[in-house]
Amino acid sequence: MSRAMAEIRPQPGPQEAFLSSAADIAIYGGAAGGGKSFALLLEPLRHVGIGGFRSVLFRRTGKQIRNEGGLWDASRELYGKTGAAARETDLSWRFASGAAISFGYMEHEKNRYDWQGTEITCIGFDELTHFTESQFFYMLSRNRSTCGVRPYVRATCNPDADSWVARFIDWWIDPQTGYPIKDRSGVVRWFVRDEDALVWADGEAELTQRFPGAVPKSVTFIAANIEDNRILLERDRGYRANLAALDRVERERLLLGNWKIRPAAGEYFRRGWFRIVDRPPADIQRSARGWDLAASEGGQGDWTVGARVGRTESGGYVIEHVERLRASPGGVEGTIQALATQDGARVAIALPQDPGQAGKAQAKRFVALLAGYRVRARPVSGDKVTRAAPFSAQVEAGNVVLVNGLWNEAFLRELENFPGGRHDDQVDAVVEAFNALQETRQTMQKDMYT
Repeated sequence: MSRAMAEIRPQPGPQEAFLSSAADIAIYGGAAGGGKSFALLLEPLRHVGIGGFRSVLFRRTGKQIRNEGGLWDASRELYGKTGAAARETDLSWRFASGAAISFGYMEHEKNRYDWQGTEITCIGFDELTHFTESQFFYMLSRNRSTCGVRPYVRATCNPDADSWVARFIDWWIDPQTGYPIKDRSGVVRWFVRDEDALVWADGEAELTQRFPGAVPKSVTFIAANIEDNRILLERDRGYRANLAALDRVERERLLLGNWKIRPAAGEYFRRGWFRIVDRPPADIQRSARGWDLAASEGGQGDWTVGARVGRTESGGYVIEHVERLRASPGGVEGTIQALATQDGARVAIALPQDPGQAGKAQAKRFVALLAGYRVRARPVSGDKVTRAAPFSAQVEAGNVVLVNGLWNEAFLRELENFPGGRHDDQVDAVVEAFNALQETRQTMQKDMYT
């Protein structure tokens, strides 16, 4: 190996422990910023002097591999120093010995069968929680070797309380707090599969006695977070602050490594996080009224909601007014027109566009209806919790106030129950307005209809 290659080494601490583990399966990370992808890329380099060595590093989709700054870009920085030859057409690296490291993906469940007949000495999964349990265990059948290196699996991940990975590593996680148990990080355990159940033990011998003929697999979980990545903290001093600015659920997961936290009532919005003022601040620079549309009559079903949100010179947000109604399509159109007139032309209007031709037609009709006003109609993408997360972070930080009004109680009650409540129409509307305010004036002008 080259001199440059010899200078590539892990950081002391969890990263070094991961790369020195003798377990058949080692899972690393459990928070953002712990140097997970670098460790996964570094792992197979120890064996590239052996001609028959083969390693495949997986992401769920090919796009994730090729994304700017993704695994392929990172591999150029690392593997390029070794003198290996890159083959971008099949996302692989060939070394002078004949060894190879390649990148693969299994976007769909059935893609695991694309790897039938392969022999992979070292299998790596980047973001293991993105893969299904059946994909992971099927690939264990491909984990074999005739090159002299014992076959093994390495994986990285961030916490996901509802994933199969959370169940797989639960021995290493405190059941009360959801945080990794420090004294268990790096401890090796063993399992065998008994029909459809995994049976665990602290030692291999215990399982071979209970299940004659079985071949136990050894597993460890090594916890790491951004505090273990001194290089990142030195190079990007703002990254930790970015994680700290996330909403509470994502902050617990990505900054603190919490494997038990889930979106639940009171996790995203709490009444005490809002301050109520008698009148809007005088320094509101611009406002937008976001809408969540429904056509329901007779007091049943979802609400149509229009939430007006302003942004102040200091970067704070003011929820100025919320209108909520159940009405026929004609009644909804009339209310939207009336509030546009009441708000005035300076208040932008943000409308959601449902997928499909019907959604496009509805958006076109509203744009025509609101001629003379600044209207933004955008397709809705992503789940409700993800869309609400940036606004939730601002609320928790104390950057959002409410103007006192009769609508306050219903609004606060719905937000407190999000995402598990019966209705989330007001959440959707206020998030629509909030997102509209994030755009620059130039972008807003480009996308507006008049």
